[in-house]
Amino acid sequence: MFAELPLLSLLIWLPILGGIWVLMVNPENQSTLRTAALAVSLVTFVLSLPLFFGFDITTAAMQFSELKPWIPMFGINYHLGVDGISMPLIILTSFITIIVVLAAWQVIQDRPAHYLAAFLIMEGLMNGVFAALDGMLFYLLWEAMLIPMFIIIGVWGGPRRVYAAVKFFLYTFLGSVLMLVALLYLYSHTHNFSILDFHTVPLTMEAQMWIFVAFLLAFAVKVPMWPVHTWLPDAHVEAPTGGSVILAAIMLKMGTYGFLRFSLPIAPDASHAMDGFMIALSLIAIVYISFVALIQSDMKKLVAYSSISHMGFVTLGFFIPFMIVQNTGATDAAMMGIEGAMVQMISHGFISGAMFLAIGVLYDRLHSRDIATYGGVGHVMPKFALFAVFFAMANAGLPGTSGFVGEFMVILSSFAANFWIAFFAAVTLIVGAAYTLWMIKRVVFGEITPQKQSTVGQLVDMNPRETLIMVSLAAMVLLFGLWPAPLLDVMHVTVENLVNHLLQSKAL
Repeated sequence: MFAELPLLSLLIWLPILGGIWVLMVNPENQSTLRTAALAVSLVTFVLSLPLFFGFDITTAAMQFSELKPWIPMFGINYHLGVDGISMPLIILTSFITIIVVLAAWQVIQDRPAHYLAAFLIMEGLMNGVFAALDGMLFYLLWEAMLIPMFIIIGVWGGPRRVYAAVKFFLYTFLGSVLMLVALLYLYSHTHNFSILDFHTVPLTMEAQMWIFVAFLLAFAVKVPMWPVHTWLPDAHVEAPTGGSVILAAIMLKMGTYGFLRFSLPIAPDASHAMDGFMIALSLIAIVYISFVALIQSDMKKLVAYSSISHMGFVTLGFFIPFMIVQNTGATDAAMMGIEGAMVQMISHGFISGAMFLAIGVLYDRLHSRDIATYGGVGHVMPKFALFAVFFAMANAGLPGTSGFVGEFMVILSSFAANFWIAFFAAVTLIVGAAYTLWMIKRVVFGEITPQKQSTVGQLVDMNPRETLIMVSLAAMVLLFGLWPAPLLDVMHVTVENLVNHLLQSKAL
């Protein structure tokens, strides 16, 4: 039944049209518009599930494909499809959008219709980015999704929201301009914008280097990699809770997804030549940014820096295979690095989203993100304390949680390349535990001082809606921590095909 439906188009256009529909609901009837937004997000998530259950794990070919002429004279098509790399990210996007809608249920009182519509429209655009197989379609959706996030930060953000929104937009937009130049250069060789055709274009080493640099500037800003990461803490601190969740859980993954879809397969030799540089940047993000997180006093900023560090594991996992194969010839270890990085992408979506939502729970009550404002929260909010400690442990990579699986696989594969790379990558397990548990100790544990009796002492524990959100995310973190096989099975053949593509070039 689902095979006959244009599922990917539905996952793009249903939330976009649903967002427009929410805007048309009577703004005075807030209950109806919130219910409408939740219904749209739930239906979108349900429609994303057949992508998983109907996915053929034995082939690396694009599945659920849709191809329609769009602008034939320029070789631009409406071309969609998913593989083991993109499909899990679409399901993650649909799941997290439900969480964001629920999180805004009672919190957003100022123009809730516009707020919810922005997230629904952004959901459709982000699903389109992950499904697009036409370079121009990808670029248009990539740029379009900046607009709703710019509005979300700029309208519902904190005191410095305009500064943060403009900085976010300029960083991500200017980096993407060079991506367009690279796409146009590839078009001059293929006379169409098919991303799959781009993968087979024979390019000189010089051309590959220029293309790699162009894509790097676009994707590194989005990840974000050091040193183009400075927009992220500002955006997180000023964004409303829902904006921070989408930024961390989904939008950062678009940069790493770009490396897998464009940089590695299109410019494999340049990727190999630049692997040492990319590994160095990844290790700086992993180690240095972890220490930066350690000195933060703002909870949101601490988790924002934590996200940069964790995403360093992803880029490390993508570029360590070149060194592994060169040193040992072990393709299995190379594949483990990429698969571990992809598991880390999905896991980070759940864990970072939960961390920002937990901070949002406290902020909704005391309107402060400063660690010093709290202390002894566990005495008055025991349910909150339970989830806060659990997600903190997952963020630190506790075995049994999804936060452990991806990092462990990347570190293990790094040993096959170089002991010191693995050693420095593993340092973050110690520092990550330090900054995360330091925050939890200061916020959740200890006694409520007399000075805080009128604030912390009057806190009310999580309501059923907030509890449902936390339970849902905790279930995902435990599921993929204890049983990562569903994710790994889906990714394996696609990753194997990518590694084989690199082996057939001069890269490996």
